[in-house]
Amino acid sequence: MREHPLRLMIVDDHPVVRDGLRGIFDGVPDIEVVAEAGDGHEALAQARAASPDVVLMDLRMPGLDGVGAIERLSADHPRIRVVVLTTYDTDADVSRALAAGVAGYLLKDAPREELQAAVRTAAAGGRVLAQRITSQLIDGLGRKPAAAPTPRELEVLRLIARGAANKEVARALLISETTVKTHLKHVFAKLGVDNRAAAVVVAMERRLI
Repeated sequence: MREHPLRLMIVDDHPVVRDGLRGIFDGVPDIEVVAEAGDGHEALAQARAASPDVVLMDLRMPGLDGVGAIERLSADHPRIRVVVLTTYDTDADVSRALAAGVAGYLLKDAPREELQAAVRTAAAGGRVLAQRITSQLIDGLGRKPAAAPTPRELEVLRLIARGAANKEVARALLISETTVKTHLKHVFAKLGVDNRAAAVVVAMERRLI
């Protein structure tokens, strides 16, 4: 039994969402909302000032995003436990968050009882994942890992990331436009995307380019 209520910080760039989350914990005797933040930089400052036990962290925010804030919090305040609360459940988002060391990953449609229980579990040193996320991870265990893009495919993607059209890529690498399209098709399959912009974003997130 804790002697004092556990200290919770809410981080989300939408004030209405923060208001709703605060309401979920109003009147809960063992949880006290001690701080709020609208982006990653503000979250770091509030963490130093309010010293929360648990942080409910959104992922997509302007400036320093959720994963960047989580990595900084893990380095500067290792005792603070972070539970991601987001609308995004893609494999890339989940993988980045888990790699950053979160104590939990929940979706914003979670009922209030689940959110309250997750905060308590995180504070006690446990981990909690939304059922949908758990199912994705289990399904992923049975899938053969996708091959990594080849050096030539990454050369093509780097040029695409700089804004080059297929014709410009072909000219720069001394290959045909058909070959460029083939390389891109392979990259899309390996990164699990279906367009150039998404391929660039995922490749940058994975530090491939």
